[in-house]
Amino acid sequence: MWRNINLTRLAGPALVLMVLGMMILPLPPFALDMFFTFNIAMSVVVLMVGLYTREPLEFSAFPTVLLFTTLLRLSLNVASTKLVLTQGHTGEGAAGQVIDAFGHVLIGGNLTVGIVSFVILTIINFVVVTKGAGRIAEVSARFTLDAMPGKQMAIDADLNAGLIGEEDARRRRSIIAQEADFFGSMDGASKFVRGDAVAGILVMVINIVGGLIVGMVQHDMAFADAGRTYTLLTIGDGLVAQIPSLIISVAAGIVVSRVGTDEDLSSQLLGQLYGRPQVMYITAGVMALLGVIPGMPHVAFLSMAAMAGGLAYNTAQRLERQGLAVAGPGGAVVPPGQPGVPQQPGAPGAPPGQPGAAAPAEQPLQEVSWNDVQPVDPIGLEVGYRLIPLVDRNQDGELLRRIRGIRKKIAQDLGFLVPAVHIRDNLELKPNQYRIQLKGVDVGAGEAYVGQWLAINPGNAAGQLSGTPTKDPTFGLPAVWIDASLRDPAQSMGYTVVDASTVVGTHISNVLQSHAAELLGREEVQALIDHFAREAPKLIEDLVPKIIPVGIVQKVLQNLLEEGMHIRDLRTILETLGEHVGRTQDVDDLTAAVRVALGRAIIHQLFPGEQELPVITLEPQLENILVAAASGKSQGGLEPGLAERLLKQASTVTEELEAQGFNPVLITPGQLRPMLSRFLRRSIPNLRVIAHNEIPDTKSIRIVGVLGAA
Repeated sequence: MWRNINLTRLAGPALVLMVLGMMILPLPPFALDMFFTFNIAMSVVVLMVGLYTREPLEFSAFPTVLLFTTLLRLSLNVASTKLVLTQGHTGEGAAGQVIDAFGHVLIGGNLTVGIVSFVILTIINFVVVTKGAGRIAEVSARFTLDAMPGKQMAIDADLNAGLIGEEDARRRRSIIAQEADFFGSMDGASKFVRGDAVAGILVMVINIVGGLIVGMVQHDMAFADAGRTYTLLTIGDGLVAQIPSLIISVAAGIVVSRVGTDEDLSSQLLGQLYGRPQVMYITAGVMALLGVIPGMPHVAFLSMAAMAGGLAYNTAQRLERQGLAVAGPGGAVVPPGQPGVPQQPGAPGAPPGQPGAAAPAEQPLQEVSWNDVQPVDPIGLEVGYRLIPLVDRNQDGELLRRIRGIRKKIAQDLGFLVPAVHIRDNLELKPNQYRIQLKGVDVGAGEAYVGQWLAINPGNAAGQLSGTPTKDPTFGLPAVWIDASLRDPAQSMGYTVVDASTVVGTHISNVLQSHAAELLGREEVQALIDHFAREAPKLIEDLVPKIIPVGIVQKVLQNLLEEGMHIRDLRTILETLGEHVGRTQDVDDLTAAVRVALGRAIIHQLFPGEQELPVITLEPQLENILVAAASGKSQGGLEPGLAERLLKQASTVTEELEAQGFNPVLITPGQLRPMLSRFLRRSIPNLRVIAHNEIPDTKSIRIVGVLGAA
């Protein structure tokens, strides 16, 4: 029978019964010594666990441990009080050797010192440590509860995007719930420790008064003898309980104030306090300066200055040998090649192969892991070292603010948040060159000159400017890089004058808008749906993903963005998809249905405020040929010669209408619109294609051009 009993499961009930038994049953002095020793050892164990805990949830049992140790100390106080009052008249060792040792060894038998020490320890524990730890736990619990909805939505987004599985999602939700429970429990458990400190003071007063009464009345002791004996025993009893209480309170403060990292407290403190040699050099200088002031203790301050200086020197030498860090702006220690730190060829930390590059320090071989697989940035910007001031926060980089403004403007115009632009310096680029990358592929490049201005000729500028001739990297217009002194004359000549950050920012904005469909990934679509769910939770609950898969929503939204449409009206898009997705899963058909529902917005975007719409149409014979080709009735599809003539004629008509100030728009039957839109926008991105049924009944059309006419 005993083999089937798990003894570890009996530990908790046995400890609780032991604590309660000490309050009721009398204990001999030897047993009391063992329990006091166990209490001290337990407090040290709790402190060490707290020091080596990397994040609070690693010690999730701490609130229960805190409650148990508090009850253990109170039980020991009750048991020791009974011994002190019943056996105190027999001598100072009546309550056990531990209490006697704390009363004599720690305070030297001096009652005044003992009382003052006990009161100070109690005040420190009650007012400083326990109150501070309780406040941290209270604030952490509040913020953890406030952050729970956002964390839950992030988990749901990752799950819907396929980034994590159901098991990982359940585990993450469990961790979030445990965090809230942990800090809430710590907030409540800290009240027990505060109550324990107050109880300690009351027990001390009761023991002294009760000991005087028992000693003088029951045992005929003199007042002085009774006062000394019982007070010394009471102080020893108080100290032997209060010191473990202070240790556990310190452990509580350490645990609740920890920020989750991969390092324990010792590694974190040593690495962050003493890992920067510049800080220690400054400290050594301050200590040395204080040490030479007349009247100051020179040996103490100068010794401390020497120790700080030696530590700084050793740290700097270790970092230099390892080749792990270089001094960055403001004395910060940063890894070599980190973005924002300009490195000239030949400077320390330059990449191998550059002139003057230091030989890499020999490192122990490590196993290859998934950490070595670097994801591709959705949007990247690489800059030469002379453009670093534009993107360096320490130098108030103007381009950083401009990029934030661009992303905000695109979010307002298109209806979704494009990914962040990851910026890094690249020594392989020319000093003034920059390169824009989309998913690791170059999609734009140019040069910019910090401190100079780009004068762009829009086509009607008069006069020549002295400077560096070039072309506007965004639109290819002729331009000149000029000095700041020529800015006003250039503007008076009709040039458009912009600074370097505007040149790069405009190029980035153009790339983001022209590739918006590629930037709308599954994660962005899920984030958009989650954001819209706050406004229309019932709509999202009923449609996505129950009726409309997220993949279908993504493809339809990408089609709209590819054709220059915004996706701000997500309500209409989802409602239309919900009506048609049961009849067809074809993305082109669903996109066509959505475009019809968004017809008013499409027309307003192309012809804002116009009642009569100037459009291009197809010649009837050409329209019949294209309809037959689109429906598959034509043998061999569209002839290459006809496609070439159509493209050439569309390009000519578009240029003519743009010269007249018209927005070139081609109107076609609904079944032709997807095919013609894809065919024409590759070569004529300014020509938009709409369907007849996308035009609202309140609008009329005016034909300003015909494709296919002789």
